[in-house]
Order: sequence, then C-alpha cells, then structure tokens
Amino acid sequence: MARVSLTPPRTLFFRVMEWYSRRAYGKVLDPGKALAHNPRVLWGDLRFEQSVAKWNRLDSDLKALAVMASAASIGCSWCMDFGYWESAERGMDRRKLRDVPVWRDSDAYTPLERDVMEYAEAVTATPPTVGDGLAGRLRTRLGEPAFVELTAMIAVENLRSRINAALDLTSQGFKDSCDLPGAGRTGAATATAD
Repeated sequence: MARVSLTPPRTLFFRVMEWYSRRAYGKVLDPGKALAHNPRVLWGDLRFEQSVAKWNRLDSDLKALAVMASAASIGCSWCMDFGYWESAERGMDRRKLRDVPVWRDSDAYTPLERDVMEYAEAVTATPPTVGDGLAGRLRTRLGEPAFVELTAMIAVENLRSRINAALDLTSQGFKDSCDLPGAGRTGAATATAD
C-alpha cells in the first residue's frame, strides 16, 4: 500500500494532469497522484520530464535498458512495469525487456548492451562503483554526447525509482496489458511466453 494517499485534492491542475495521463497512458499514473499532494513538486517533475524526453543523443533501446537496469537495482516495481510497457509499445524486443533483472544470465544482449546495464548498476550503487575501463569503453563506443546522456538518464531514473520505492508505489499492470494477445502497436513485436 502506498505511503501517501493516491486520492489527492482535486485541484484544476490535478484534473488537467489526470486527463492527460488517461489520454496518454490509459490510466492515471500513481506517481502523479502521489506528487499531486504538493503541486509545486508535481509541476517541477512534469517540466523536468518534458525536458528529459527531448534528449536524443543516445539510442532509445540502450536508454531503456539503462533505465530498467537502474530501476531493477533499486527495486522499483512501478518503474519496471511502466518501463516494460513503454518500451514494448515502441517495438523493443520483449525478451530483452523481460530479462533485465537477470541480464547477466541471459543471452539476449549484445556486448554494448551488457556494458550499458553494468554501467547503470554501477552508477546506481551507493556510492557509485564506476570503473575507468567500463566508462572508457562506453565513451569510445557511444561518443561523449551519448555517454553523458546515458549517465544523466541513469541519474534521472535513480530520482524516479527512489521516489516511487520510498512512497511504496508498485506496479499498475502496464506490463500485463502488453502481454495480452494482439496488444501493442507493432505487429512485429516478438512476444514470447514468460
């Protein structure tokens, strides 16, 4: 059970956020409901997320793997659920999404993807445990602009996941809707049984 009420005051601002959330995601996101108890925090978060959404130097699949590896390290089931849904909706390989928590034991990933997830875990550790060799490989393979974006995305996911985990926000069932027959926008999505 969430540590704050998920029925915040129904201000005009919250009703607009609620309308947008339903339109964009099919339901009102629990983190939005939680943050709505402090409209300045919610407004700042929404503006920040709009800015983050415009970052485009890092491949979107690598970004998704880094975000989900960070969320898995922190233990944020809400972020894992939403990240799976968001990435599956844009056509990312579902096996890669499902295997993130056990990426070291999966043969689904390229060496670059493995380095990205290892880096995400190292940045997420407290204190960070990033080694020069790993950082150097990623900087060389991605280029400095994408490497900086990767690092920033992991930090952003740390903010999201730590807020959600601390408030005890859990899965809203996004992943479940992806695994329904015929779900998703792309007909070429590679759904495999869990």
